[in-house]
Amino acid sequence: MNSAPTSRPPEAARAPSAAEQAHAQLKALILDNALPPGAQRLESELALQLGLSRTPVREALVRLQQEGLVEITPRHGMRVQPIAAADMREIYEVLNSLEPAAAELLARRADPAAGLERLDAACTAMEQALAAQDRRAWAAADEAFHRGLVELCGNRRLAAMVMQVWDQSHRARMFTLQQRPLPARSTAEHRRVLQAIAAGEPERARELYRRHRHRSGAELVSLIERSGVAWL
Repeated sequence: MNSAPTSRPPEAARAPSAAEQAHAQLKALILDNALPPGAQRLESELALQLGLSRTPVREALVRLQQEGLVEITPRHGMRVQPIAAADMREIYEVLNSLEPAAAELLARRADPAAGLERLDAACTAMEQALAAQDRRAWAAADEAFHRGLVELCGNRRLAAMVMQVWDQSHRARMFTLQQRPLPARSTAEHRRVLQAIAAGEPERARELYRRHRHRSGAELVSLIERSGVAWL
């Protein structure tokens, strides 16, 4: 009697390539300010720092330049792109256009309340962080909400565009984190957006999100301008 066929073990996830590793590591160094704005590094220096050959580092730098995080300079390696108040104004103009559209798309789904656990968890984490006055935890939950919203909206190109400019603004958000009032208003605004999405109210979700983005962006740009810092 033939024995029952054995099931194949699930295939292991593909290991990231050397270029993907270099991209992830360099991006983290830039966003965490370990490679500060304006910093210049030779390709060979970065390869030595990461323990990789120059080829994957070169590929990673090309990708980071496409994402607006570095500028490749011939014979000088790369330079970390600084962010000024004018840059943040442009970034928020982009976000003001795209993110409300993502909220509307999400609310227009056949079952708008389905799969929103991720956004609800982010809202709850914001509320808990606010109560604990933990600004860094709040910022992490805020990023999780915005990332979750665009990834769930069903438009991959929209999500990719939003996350690219979102990454560009990371340093500015971290710079203003301690200067802003406790984000009670933003926390409540996120919850109201989520409620509108879950209720299947696309126009309301879009408008609430647009108001939130406009207000928070104006607040952040104003803080940068008042700080007197030329760029971040």
